Amino acid sequence: MNKLAAYGIITIFSTGLLLSGCSKQTPNDKKNIDQNQISTLNIGYQKAALKLIVAKQNRWFEKEFPHVKIEWKEFPAGPQTLEALSVHSIDFGYTGDAPIVFALSAGKQLNYLGYEQSSRQAHAILLPNQSPIKILEDLKGKRVALTRGSSAHNFLAETLKQAHLSWADIQPVWLTPSDARAALDKKAIDAWAVWDPYISAAEIDGNAKILFESTDLPTTYSYYLAQPDFVKSHPLDAQKVLTVLNQSDQWISAHPSESAQILAKSTGLDIKVTQKVIAKKPSPNPVALLTPEVIESQQKITDLFYAQKLIPHHFEAAQFIWKPAQ
Repeated sequence: MNKLAAYGIITIFSTGLLLSGCSKQTPNDKKNIDQNQISTLNIGYQKAALKLIVAKQNRWFEKEFPHVKIEWKEFPAGPQTLEALSVHSIDFGYTGDAPIVFALSAGKQLNYLGYEQSSRQAHAILLPNQSPIKILEDLKGKRVALTRGSSAHNFLAETLKQAHLSWADIQPVWLTPSDARAALDKKAIDAWAVWDPYISAAEIDGNAKILFESTDLPTTYSYYLAQPDFVKSHPLDAQKVLTVLNQSDQWISAHPSESAQILAKSTGLDIKVTQKVIAKKPSPNPVALLTPEVIESQQKITDLFYAQKLIPHHFEAAQFIWKPAQ
């Protein structure tokens, strides 16, 4: 068991103890909580948010919240998910690391609810098959596509550091993944910074090749974010959300073939692609409360983006971490 997995399991165990302790309520405490029960739980998800789509398929939120209406709202990427959170359209959602930094720097009100470890192969720089680019330094002056504010934003920033390049050395082309894929096929761009499952799809299709992937960069994480009002007013429900996510993780570990089928149905990707995606993911990969190491990871992204003038305001990531009441 690696250090990160151990951290996650310990944190989940601690979370379980907190939840167990909170369940021993006095009659007055129970009455107050009953008066503050939620009637609807709005969940923001993306097609490739594996734990959430598996939980959706198996109706685990409906079972954990039997008297609550569960609403599912799909978003194309992290920035749109966080915008929905900030305007109270959803209660919690899933995203990669960089969108959170952009949102918090812009003054959005969000709380980190939990984290999971990303695949070491979660991001890559893709090239057309016949590209003359051989090394990262060859990206200088080239058109590099990425989705603005996505996790690929941080990946590309770190990649440029590896090559001793800056944003001024490339020509960023802001495209959605579907538009970027089409542009790469037409050679309208020179490179594409993107995340899985698009990497696996390109590998299997054979229409692109990998120049560089995130295995050579520091460990990254994905996050579950919540409205501050939600976790403040409904801390026990926030705990239950983490419980469902970890139920989903355990099921994925035990049922990789079925999970690949659910992912294929959600994304429309070929089953061979989703099987490859599942095989790359850490297993098990529990969702846990943020550790100091994980918070520092987010702070480093904030510091990097501010130094490179990618965000307008600097902030301390630790100020936005949800901490269950002791």
